[in-house]
Amino acid sequence: MSDVIKSEEEKAADARRGPAGAAQRSGPPHMRMGQPAEKSKNFLPSAKRLLGILRPQRTLVWAAMAFAVVSVCLSAVGPKILGRATDLIFAGLFGRQIPANLTVEQFATMLRARGEDKVATMVEAMDHVIPGQGVDFGAVARVLLLALGFYAVASLLSWAQARIIVEVVNGSVYRLRRQVEEKLGRLPLSYFDSQPRGELLSRVTNDIDNIAQSLQQTLSQLITSLLTVIAMLAMMVWVSPLLSLLALATIPLSIGVTAVIGKRSQRYFVQQWKSTGEVNSIVEETFTGHGLVKVFGRQDEVGARFAEKNDALRDAGFGAQFVSGLIMPMMMFVGNLNYVAIAVVGGVRVANGSMSIGDVQAFIQYSRQFTQPLTQVASMANLMQSGVASAERVFEVLDAPEQEPDPADPVRVDDPRGRVAFEDVSFAYAADRPLIEHLDLVVEPGQTVAIVGPTGAGKTTLVNLIMRFYELDGGRITLDGVDITEMTRDNLRSEIGMVLQDTWLFAGTIRDNIAYGKPGATEGEVLAAAQATYVDRFVHSLPDGYDTLLDSEASNISAGEKQLLTIARAFISDPALLILDEATSSVDTRTELLVQHAMAALRSDRTSFVIAHRLSTIRDADLILVMEDGRIVEQGGHADLLAAGGPFARLYAAQFAGAMAEAEAG
Repeated sequence: MSDVIKSEEEKAADARRGPAGAAQRSGPPHMRMGQPAEKSKNFLPSAKRLLGILRPQRTLVWAAMAFAVVSVCLSAVGPKILGRATDLIFAGLFGRQIPANLTVEQFATMLRARGEDKVATMVEAMDHVIPGQGVDFGAVARVLLLALGFYAVASLLSWAQARIIVEVVNGSVYRLRRQVEEKLGRLPLSYFDSQPRGELLSRVTNDIDNIAQSLQQTLSQLITSLLTVIAMLAMMVWVSPLLSLLALATIPLSIGVTAVIGKRSQRYFVQQWKSTGEVNSIVEETFTGHGLVKVFGRQDEVGARFAEKNDALRDAGFGAQFVSGLIMPMMMFVGNLNYVAIAVVGGVRVANGSMSIGDVQAFIQYSRQFTQPLTQVASMANLMQSGVASAERVFEVLDAPEQEPDPADPVRVDDPRGRVAFEDVSFAYAADRPLIEHLDLVVEPGQTVAIVGPTGAGKTTLVNLIMRFYELDGGRITLDGVDITEMTRDNLRSEIGMVLQDTWLFAGTIRDNIAYGKPGATEGEVLAAAQATYVDRFVHSLPDGYDTLLDSEASNISAGEKQLLTIARAFISDPALLILDEATSSVDTRTELLVQHAMAALRSDRTSFVIAHRLSTIRDADLILVMEDGRIVEQGGHADLLAAGGPFARLYAAQFAGAMAEAEAG
């Protein structure tokens, strides 16, 4: 965006203004990547803020949590029911071995008499042992059907919960994208001057996509996993407090492993997304100017710079995935140790009759289901770290200082005459390097004012201040006596037409690009603007005429034709003020003569500011301002300034001498 607004003189002036301030970082964006980056925010505050984007849909979030609670509770009861089925089968197997004419107590007494005390204790501890009868398959079937019903309902509720979370996450990310888009519209031009375009694009595309994926993959599992931990812990305590203490003993070890590995992986994820933005920036800028890269033979330099950043991205990505990937196997190792300990102690307790085998089976299932969600939470740590790292980068955009808001009670100027006055205007990109100081200037309606001067004199800055792309440090600018800060920016800019040295056309038809200057323009208005600016002359040579599609770079028409289209776009807007920043620099001499006639008609009855380097193009200007170092050092008509022999005459002589030297060399 800054490349569209700022001229070459302003870009050169930025380099002289030094490193302070947003617009003072010298050099193109890809040359600024070595500058220190701001420290990332803490994980917990950033994660809390990230979850805050779900607040508008908190009703659905609570519904999802309710479904998750019921689903987890039903799933938690399942192992206990299955343990009951195991007890019935085990009791049936023992009951078949007991003679029908003996009671369980008598059979246990016989076993003790034979020295089989442990078996006797197990038999006495069993419920529902019927001597002489085998497994009651009917009872087992009823228990299994009950368990199946519980699991079926739990699965259905889990699906509903996941479906709601999908809707919540997509709705929240949709709002986040809108917030970022609206924020970009409220940011001052200085912010875009300080941001590499590829880096900014990465923040508003890649990082938001990563937030969506992280929330999608972690939020549903996180709720379910935390509820599962609570439910499984409650069931374990109910079944066996002793074994529960044994299972809980491994939790501090699991948390310690997760914390150590997660802390190491966080910095890798931050670097990974920072490197992603840097790689995107280099690719975007290189392909935008690929012609110049080839012309100046800088392919090797660009390739080396890309390789350096790509290597950094590879190393950061490898480190992030490798370190965070250690969490899962470490948690599985701890879980297996826990499983072995529970199996041994549970077997001993079954042998001494203090627990049934069904309860041991249920507890083992609970312990596995208890450690599994902990493992899932640990395995999601890398996704959470990555998502929060991306969120921090997006939040930096949302937290950037905004331009001054429009006045609450604005003055509206609907039919301006075009009188522009600079009253004691001062402006500086950096506070310690003033550019424009105490400038006074009055431009009457219908006047054409040409602004000339060396590179960095402040010519483009002057018109940028009229457009309120930057705010003044002192003084004021008025339009028909109204301070432009008392108007809304939309009202001000709707009365100004601008044709820049750097053309900007969007992917669409030629007709659409012309009509862009006036929403709702009729076909007749488009044709009139095209004919007045000589666009009509070359459009008829195109296969599809006004329906010819331009690509995103408008590479299927010449540079001069692109400039003519931007002039036609300004023509159709019928502005009260007209700003021409080297508008004819890209056209050939013959076309320039045609455009000069069109611009003369366009400037009729309009106040015009013309920034010119070719001094021969401003002979008919009503007033010529000569600027040096932000000051107007000379002003007057073309002939008067030449006769005065001052700065304008020296500029004119230097340009004329250069043209003669070129002619003689040719």
